[in-house]
Amino acid sequence: MRILFMGTPDFSVPTLECLIDSEHEIIGVVTQPDKPKGRGKHIIHPPVKVVALEKGIPVYQPNKVKEQDFMDAMVALKPDLAVVVAFGQILPKAFLELPKYGCINIHASLLPKYRGAGPIQWAVIHGEATTGVTTMYMDVGLDTGDMLLKETVAIEPNETGGSLHDKLSVIGGPLILKTIQAMVENHLVRQPQDNALSTYAPMLNKELGNIDWNQPADRIERLVRGLNPWPSAYTYYEGKLLKIWESEVVRSDALDIPIGSIYEIRDDGFVVKCKEDALLIKNLQLQGKKRMSTPDFLRGHQIQLGQLLYPMIE
Repeated sequence: MRILFMGTPDFSVPTLECLIDSEHEIIGVVTQPDKPKGRGKHIIHPPVKVVALEKGIPVYQPNKVKEQDFMDAMVALKPDLAVVVAFGQILPKAFLELPKYGCINIHASLLPKYRGAGPIQWAVIHGEATTGVTTMYMDVGLDTGDMLLKETVAIEPNETGGSLHDKLSVIGGPLILKTIQAMVENHLVRQPQDNALSTYAPMLNKELGNIDWNQPADRIERLVRGLNPWPSAYTYYEGKLLKIWESEVVRSDALDIPIGSIYEIRDDGFVVKCKEDALLIKNLQLQGKKRMSTPDFLRGHQIQLGQLLYPMIE
């Protein structure tokens, strides 16, 4: 089958590599334009482009998919199927109808749950026990197309957004090959989504990580894990941004301790009072410094009991 692959970030790469190693022909890779990155603003290729260039596959980087020059090039390619994994643009109806067998998306949730740009991280933040990957036919809506195949994975108690990202990224390739095989054998079943069961997973931003200590400790702990490694959960210590990389819920029924205050220092970290229970901070990163264990941090900083990490400063 002549497949056009569309994807951009690291998450897309294992699926592209799986397709390249299959019997199918990858006739082109569509990805987002190169962008400047880092302090030096050096132009960086998207991860998918790097793989495509190494394999000698033609790369297309339209600013907008609806551009006529790009559409003309796609018509000339005559794809049988487009496989889309975290591409980063909404595809217009004219493009969706271009491949002979349509466009199939690999989405990192068990649809209709967690439609949108941040399904992996929100599954952790909301405390889900399981998540997974869904293949679906694309339509003009946001992750609303008919579902095809699914694979479920457990979310471990110490799961981070990063570790779950890596687990789900390697599932997409084998699942799309199963989906294509079922399509070729004409026994692929389309299942419409129940919109009443849908939930939305919005795009992440840095402000989301600003810890509100007036939340229960278990919610904050999940936020810390879900936003690791990006954009990270954070608070403020003596006016400086303090990223929290690892934490643990500590049961506490104390009512006379100010919320957001450090009320205990242990061998493995310090404990902050939350609205419900408390949070043991085990790994952190002070503004301008490297990430480190909290015991290492404590050796260089004189933390005072009762010191507030709240109110938040912007």
